[in-house]
Amino acid sequence: MIDIYTHILPAPFMEAMAKASPKLGAIGKRLRGVAAIHDLDVRFRQMDVVAGYQQVISLPNPPLEDVASAAEAAALARVANDGLAELCARYPDRFPAFVATVSMLDPEEAVREADRAIRELGARGAQIFTNVAGRPLDLPEYQPFFAAMAGHDLPIWLHPARTSAMADYASEERSRFEMWWCFGWPYETSVAMSRLVFSGLFDRHPGLKVITHHGGGMIPQFDGRVGAGMEVLGSRTPEEDLSGVLPGLRRPHLDYFRGFYADTAMFGSGTGLPASLAFFGAEHLVFATDAPLGPIPETLRALEALPLDAAQRHAVMRGNAERLLKLRT
Repeated sequence: MIDIYTHILPAPFMEAMAKASPKLGAIGKRLRGVAAIHDLDVRFRQMDVVAGYQQVISLPNPPLEDVASAAEAAALARVANDGLAELCARYPDRFPAFVATVSMLDPEEAVREADRAIRELGARGAQIFTNVAGRPLDLPEYQPFFAAMAGHDLPIWLHPARTSAMADYASEERSRFEMWWCFGWPYETSVAMSRLVFSGLFDRHPGLKVITHHGGGMIPQFDGRVGAGMEVLGSRTPEEDLSGVLPGLRRPHLDYFRGFYADTAMFGSGTGLPASLAFFGAEHLVFATDAPLGPIPETLRALEALPLDAAQRHAVMRGNAERLLKLRT
């Protein structure tokens, strides 16, 4: 089985990050406290519990865009990709592929680094976050990156980004009880997906593949609101003319949402995971645990309960990843 979304911190990157951004706050403390994210011995012991288990590796949150300047973030991305590639070269049976790190603060540099990581280092796609230091992904300056990834015919991993600085209520300065993470991340994912769809990105690049984290955010559970509910797009917003958005798309808007890929990194969810399967279908569902930040055994138990035949189960657990990442079998 191939776990398509796991996180790791290569040692050279950790050293470079500590120098470039020494004050990461609570998220830095948490990452240092998760031994398996930087200690390979601990990580391998966790992996060995499951026979035939492999991981596609990528950097974890936070986004480089949130903790470094454009020049620093670009340099850190290069260090990260070199480190991830080196881990895959040393442990190919454990890490069959890695996801390139880029900084979208400099979109042209993001394209160059994705090209380098893919062509020279063997990355099987690239990870971006749901916003770029608070800026939406559908802005014109980011379009060359999507065009480049469509040209590579390799997927984009879309990771949510939101912090406690985004308050739950206008009367408060910060989010409380980590609602920014529990509910804010699925919301971030859903909004980013919607902005990409309604901006016409997938008409411009019909073959573009995007893997959404945590089951596709809120979209599967709210398919009625997204589908029929958005058929009257613009009628609720008198201050903005949105009348040309849906007619400007080549297909019904809900079709584009079904074209995303969703992973199974849902912390062992017993109700959300079936909704992701029902919405995206087995051909667009990929096995992931978010390890070591998410649980491997609980995720596997949730997957065992899904109504999948043998062919569908193989697709979810390995086949879809091999196809998307063009891995040799």
